[in-house]
Amino acid sequence: MGGPKNGRFLSTESNKIDEPFKVEEAETVNVPPPPSEKLLVLGGNGFVGSHICREALNRGLAVASLSRSGGSSLHDSWAKNVTWHKGNLLSSDSWKEALDGVTSVISCIGGFGSNSYMYKINGTANINAIRAAGDKGVKRFVYISAADFGLANYLLKGYYEGKRAAETELLTKFPYGGGLCDSLALASNNMKLSSSSSYGALPFKDFAFSIAGVILRPGFIHGTRTVGSMKLPLGVIGSPLEMVLQHAKPLNQLPLVGPLFTPPVNVTAVAKVAVRAATDPVFPPGIVDVYGIQRFSQQMSR
Repeated sequence: MGGPKNGRFLSTESNKIDEPFKVEEAETVNVPPPPSEKLLVLGGNGFVGSHICREALNRGLAVASLSRSGGSSLHDSWAKNVTWHKGNLLSSDSWKEALDGVTSVISCIGGFGSNSYMYKINGTANINAIRAAGDKGVKRFVYISAADFGLANYLLKGYYEGKRAAETELLTKFPYGGGLCDSLALASNNMKLSSSSSYGALPFKDFAFSIAGVILRPGFIHGTRTVGSMKLPLGVIGSPLEMVLQHAKPLNQLPLVGPLFTPPVNVTAVAKVAVRAATDPVFPPGIVDVYGIQRFSQQMSR
């Protein structure tokens, strides 16, 4: 089957243009994963990473975290159930032992600073992790990237260039991903993706991507963020904006200013989708934008 063109699919069977049709989305079955599933969260003691660790534990996974500081500063009871590793993805190979027995990885590694620093922490560090995970035989790698923000891409050049370099490496090392999920073309007469979906959907519940890379591109991530002994309720601003902007998708397509209308997304939604992407073999590989994150999260909450 050819890829979508002008909102249609090209049928290789009859050499004619077929109108797109909707297919059943991959169903989420809330069954605890087998004990053999082990998840490594890179940056698990950060804002997004800590929510991912907690979500993974709630789903019955064995969870480990790797960060430069090692243990978590959080005093929540769930943190005691995480195996905390200390290591620097930029310095040596000593951290690679954290990958032993790991079946999937979620990377939340990122940061701000000078352009050279931002490229290293967002790009090089993640590239090192992706290569090491591939060499270790890790099955699924989920990367928390970032949505484009127009002018911000130029102001934070190192940040975005690093993110995109890591994405390219992931789609190369874990090849069963590539392009936006809604433009993913599978060469099979029995598989088609819904062109009306912002992330695509697989019709077969029993089809599995045994090795896959998934890239999540959220915009501003809101929720309650702990800084020292303080709790910052970012949702006070983010939640109302998300409610408004998620229904204003056409504005996101405006030249120059469009990316500024990218809706924020709740950190809990990002965590839920990231863990599902790392553990569900029918989760479609490739790039999932903020609208896809919202859709998947809403699907899981039903």
